[in-house]
This record gives sequence, C-alpha cells and structure tokens, in this order.
Amino acid sequence: MDVAELRELLTPEGLRLLDEVGPIDSTTDIVSTVARLRKAGHAPGRVAAVLGQARLRAKASAKFGDFADRMLFTPEGLEQATRLRVASVHAGRFAGAGVDVVADLGCGIGADSLALAALDLGVVAVERDEVTAALAAYNLAPFASARVEHGDATEVDLAGVGGLWIDPARRSGARRFTDPSDWSPSLDWAFARARELPTGIKLAPGLDRELIPEDVEAQWISADHEVVELVLWSGALARDGVRRAALVLGAHGAAELTAPGDSADAEVRALGEFVVEPDGAVIRARLIGDLARALDGGMLDETIAWITTDTAPETPFGQVFRVRERFPLDVKTLKRELAARKIGTLEIKKRGVDIDPAEFRVRLSLAGPESATLILTRVAGERVALLAERV
Repeated sequence: MDVAELRELLTPEGLRLLDEVGPIDSTTDIVSTVARLRKAGHAPGRVAAVLGQARLRAKASAKFGDFADRMLFTPEGLEQATRLRVASVHAGRFAGAGVDVVADLGCGIGADSLALAALDLGVVAVERDEVTAALAAYNLAPFASARVEHGDATEVDLAGVGGLWIDPARRSGARRFTDPSDWSPSLDWAFARARELPTGIKLAPGLDRELIPEDVEAQWISADHEVVELVLWSGALARDGVRRAALVLGAHGAAELTAPGDSADAEVRALGEFVVEPDGAVIRARLIGDLARALDGGMLDETIAWITTDTAPETPFGQVFRVRERFPLDVKTLKRELAARKIGTLEIKKRGVDIDPAEFRVRLSLAGPESATLILTRVAGERVALLAERV
C-alpha cells in the first residue's frame, strides 16, 4: 500500500464503501464486485484500495477474529502481526508485572498494542513506516490510552515508560536479513534496552540459540500446533528460576512447560504401545526430556524427538498415536500390508529418515476405505514404519 492508496481509503467515503463491501475471500466474484462499484460511480483508485483492504480483512480473520472487520492492514503488516490470542498473552505478562506504560517499538499495524491497550495499559506505539504507522493509528483509535508515533524506535523518548515490547524488523520488502546486526532495531540494541527496562523481544522461533543471553527467560509459543514465535523476557517480566518455557495454545486452552534450563535427555527405551510427537514449542525449548519423564516414557531413539510409553498419555504438549503394528521401512512390505488392510487414506509423518512423503505415498499405490497414520522413523537406530492411529 502506498500513500495515494491510503488517502483513498482513509476518507469517509472510502471507509463507508469498505464496510459496505465487507470481507472478500477467494470464493468471491471479484470481477462482478469491481463492475458493480465502478457502475455506482466510484473512482478506480478507490475501488482498488477498498477491494485490496477487503481481501486483507478476510485473511486477517484467522489472526484477529471479528476484530478484523474494523481494522486496516498492509499485506506485510498482516503477515508479521502477532495473533490476537498470542498478543493477549504478552499483554498479560506486562500487566502481571505491574508495568503501567509500555513502548511498543516496531508496532507494525498495532496488534500487540491493541492487546496492551485493551488491558488499560498506557501504550506508546512507534513505527518507522509512514503508511503502516497511519494504519496503526486507525486501529488504535478506540483506545484513549494509546498513541502512535511515526519514527525510529531507537530515537523515541522513553521518559515515563515502564516496559518495552520490541519487534525488530527482519526484512525490507522482499529482502530478508539473516544477520541480527542488520535488523531494525538491531538485536544488540534490543539487548541493551532489555538490561535497562523490563522488556519482551519478539523473535523468530528458529533464532540461533547461541544468541540468547543467559539472564533472560526464553519462551517459545505455539498456536494450534504451529510454533509462531520466540519471546525473550527480561527484568520483572522474566519469572524467577525460569530460563526455558514452552507455551502451547490450542483448543485445550493454554498449557506451559517451564524449566531453569534445557532439560536432560530421557533414556532410549523399547517401543511401547503409544508414541508422542512433542509440540514444536517443546522441541524448540529443548524440554523433550522433561516431557518424556512426565509421561513415564522414554525416547524412540537418541537422535529422534519422539517419545514412547506403554500408558495412554493425556497431554497438551504433543500429538499422541497408538501403535498398531511395526514394519521394516520397506516399500514392498508396506505396499502389501496396507493393501491387505484396505488403507486408502494415509497420513505420513517422518522423523530422522531422508524420505519425501509425497513420492513415498505414490509408490504405495493406496486403495481402500480405511485410514491410518504411517510414521517413518528410527527406533534404537533401526529404520522402521509404524502403522498407527491418532488418539
């Protein structure tokens, strides 16, 4: 979105038209909608701006629910925005620590600022991109406690601010920066501020763990089985005795594993009746051993992040499968055994074996009304295929 498009959108006529059109998803007839709006006398620029925004609102519902219907977005801003459910967790951390004013440095379209302001916290939201800052101001307009500044996060006046939320920009247009010193603000700058004020730093979950300071709490967060971010918490926002945390959000609500550091590996044990695929946040936080011991289980293999146990586990920290049969990882054997069981729908999961599941599926020539899960992995060093069912 450029400034001209923004001007077309941020007019009483543009906003009324956007509300009239409503969200537009991939099934909507765009051509007929454009024709209808042009026939009604709307300028081409305004029609383009409104339709672009209507499509973004439809896409944004996955992150923001009904709130998306009153928000404005840029494509990049929506892609990078924190999901509202996750942003609410961040905001609760600040409120629980007694921080009353938060500077959201690199606020984007204002997702985290929205959650902070909804808890009546004071918010200073800073965004260097002019268009994105304007959209953040629109999104935060209902909250008197929030204000948006267009400027450089490293130059903002932090007088009166009690805590920081920093989301470094890790790309410029289509270019992605892999060196943390190129981020805006840089990771070193963010760490320096974290030593001065209670701070949360939002980062990609795959950040090189060698970059994580020893005196911060590192919390990996997953939502609906997808690891969405790593947050480093400092000062009053970091919990006593916690340096590693895996927060899992899903239909069950919220569940968390915490530890003072990476957990020791659990012992390898014989294949049991059940296997558990740990949630990605648990794997990233390196708390697999703690989870295995909590489930009275052990590891399938010393190099594989899967747990096995003889007791049916009930856990929000992983997906559980009941092992029906064990086969050698051999295409001819599996093709014969699956055909005998009339399995035509097969979920294939792999871990620790160099196999393309799509190509492997074709070679199995599946047919039949039954369904199952096939886990391709190693057990105590042996390549195996486990026929299983989800619990």
